Amino acid sequence: MFDSATIKYLALDADDTLWMNEPIFVRTQDACRKIIGKYLADPKEMDSKLYEYEKKNLRLFGYGIKGFMLSMIETVIELSSGKVNGTEIQQIIDLGKEMLEHPVHLLETVEKSVKTLSEHFVLMVVTKGDLFDQENKLARSGIADYFQIVEVVSEKNEVTYRSLLQRHNIPAEQFLMVGNSLKSDVLPVLQAGAQAIHIPYHTTWELEKVSEHKLADYTYTELGRMSELVDFLLDR
Repeated sequence: MFDSATIKYLALDADDTLWMNEPIFVRTQDACRKIIGKYLADPKEMDSKLYEYEKKNLRLFGYGIKGFMLSMIETVIELSSGKVNGTEIQQIIDLGKEMLEHPVHLLETVEKSVKTLSEHFVLMVVTKGDLFDQENKLARSGIADYFQIVEVVSEKNEVTYRSLLQRHNIPAEQFLMVGNSLKSDVLPVLQAGAQAIHIPYHTTWELEKVSEHKLADYTYTELGRMSELVDFLLDR
């Protein structure tokens, strides 16, 4: 059973928990599809092929925009049978640069909620992806000063969370993770013996989806948005 009284360390995911992220990838994928449309019999075939490359390339490139951009380029080369030209490749690279420079848009109620929560807990950011990109987004977000600990990890699994807790000398019962991904922010945290809250985002990357049966033996709380987290934790 959830016990907020034991929580001293509150960790928040970043992308699609603190700020908007996945829609940027969706729009970029749409733009890439238009660039190479002349090579495709069915525009949707790019989506399935890109998914294959993203999944295969994770072990090499990790998470983030740079790996996504390289996977798009590989996808385009294969689907065009090598006919894609230098101008079109450059357009795809430019799309990636636009993603990296995209303004950071905080989600609704985040700024006020984070400020309030920082007065009651040791706030942490625990996010995965490219170190430079994630640190840059946090710096530009306007809320960086509310966080005492920032962890950018290459993967979010049980081993990662256990290592994080050990590194910061945090007892598992004092740690709460909040995020939009059941696969990354909920399941492995529960497996590590800590607590988790799920705040879904309306768009979920295919590689962040997890089957319900994997969560069947675990209990977690689901909330609608960040302001509900404040009420949930402080009004109990």
